[in-house]
Amino acid sequence: MDNNVTENTDVINADAAADAPDALPTIGQLEQEGDIAADYIEEFLDICDLDGDIDIDARNGRAYLSVNSSDATNLRLLSKPDTVNALQELTRLAVQNKTGSFSRLILDVGGSREARQAELTDLVGRAIERIEGGATEASLPPMSSYERKLVHDIVSERGFVSESLGEGRDRHTVITAA
Repeated sequence: MDNNVTENTDVINADAAADAPDALPTIGQLEQEGDIAADYIEEFLDICDLDGDIDIDARNGRAYLSVNSSDATNLRLLSKPDTVNALQELTRLAVQNKTGSFSRLILDVGGSREARQAELTDLVGRAIERIEGGATEASLPPMSSYERKLVHDIVSERGFVSESLGEGRDRHTVITAA
């Protein structure tokens, strides 16, 4: 397995992270998270008898792990959105167990995150069409905080406004005209 780390230091200010308790983690902390997560995923893939290359990236205050394979069918079952989310949560728990700190790690298996972003873009497009057709607002289904963040970015790029409403598993995004 390949473990590649890419650093994006212009986003993370290590001094600010050390001074403020809620600040973004340092590159060193993200690299540690990435290494722990990569070890966990590598062991998981070995147990499942699957091959995959693991790439580690640190940006925007998060460690990102991508698992890819030259054999497209090799990771097909693991790349389903619910499976990726469950495996991501297990990986975050493994990291938290080793570091003692909450992890905001993002896991991508076989391009699942890119595929989900395309689905969210289509979903937002259909919601905006409803608003342009006369609706005052359009509610999207509940989704994870990461997906809601992606939706907020997509909505903003399209010149509309969005907000998250609800609690827990019912938290969802509502889109309105600007």
